Amino acid sequence: MQPAVSIVLPVFNRLKYLREAIDSVFNQAFRDWELLIADDGSGQETQDYLRTLDDGLRVKVLWLAHSGNPAAVRNAALREATGEYIAFLDSDDMWLPDKLRTQITMLRSHTGREWSYTGFTLVDDSGIPLSGMRRNGCPAISGRILDQLLREEALVVTPSVVARRELLVRVGGYDEALLVCEDYELWVRLASCSEVAFIDEPLVLVRRHEQHSFDDVACLENLMLAVQKVQRSGAAWHLNAVLSKRRATISTNLARRHALCRNRFRALTTVLRSAHYSWRYWDWWVGALSAMLRAWAPESALNAARKYRLRT
Repeated sequence: MQPAVSIVLPVFNRLKYLREAIDSVFNQAFRDWELLIADDGSGQETQDYLRTLDDGLRVKVLWLAHSGNPAAVRNAALREATGEYIAFLDSDDMWLPDKLRTQITMLRSHTGREWSYTGFTLVDDSGIPLSGMRRNGCPAISGRILDQLLREEALVVTPSVVARRELLVRVGGYDEALLVCEDYELWVRLASCSEVAFIDEPLVLVRRHEQHSFDDVACLENLMLAVQKVQRSGAAWHLNAVLSKRRATISTNLARRHALCRNRFRALTTVLRSAHYSWRYWDWWVGALSAMLRAWAPESALNAARKYRLRT
């Protein structure tokens, strides 16, 4: 019998967190689901644990050769999904017990909205909520959110999303050319096709820890590719200036990261390649100059500057 919800869970080791993520699925008040675990070539200990879960019916494990590509791993699970809705969960995050029931009820009562997301709480390695600036700042935005996504005024995290499977098929799933930010790019395409239902409750725990797969450089490079893709598609032509400015900001941030790693050639190349669409923005000039100073300044001067900032 077709389940109401297919849960897509990509896995690559991190057994320390995985058990809690899967427990949060089994603890859901809403019970009409199937769990599709796509294993990206994990080690023996993780695979042994997954074999204890795989019953071939409600829980199915897809054994994949390691690719290191989260989009491809999630797409493999999407192809096996049979539910009316798809829910996404990462192996280091957790759901609160009412998460699925609340979202499915909302979607069934708002038929014009084909996907949903919720608030979330950032937690540390041990699952303790973070405080201050590191807490969630998710604004409550429903309806048409394409513009807000592109302006960075709406925040959607992967484990908070539930979408109709038909909508995901329609937009084509994840873009496997993106190793990072593939989720953000998918939300933009979903928002281009459908209104969204936002549930202003923190029904997801998003974990922050030291075992994330990609560094800042990879994240910025892939965010740049995602924004370029949106701009070239013409889906938001009225925000072309906004997207160009975002690309300018991303390019200077990327140049700074290269400079901090003392990779002078890549810092310079990043600045030069972005000049033709960024030169009109004052912030880009400031950021580019800062990156070049960081890249070529003697290490002694950088250390002195750091000490001065600490003192002041």
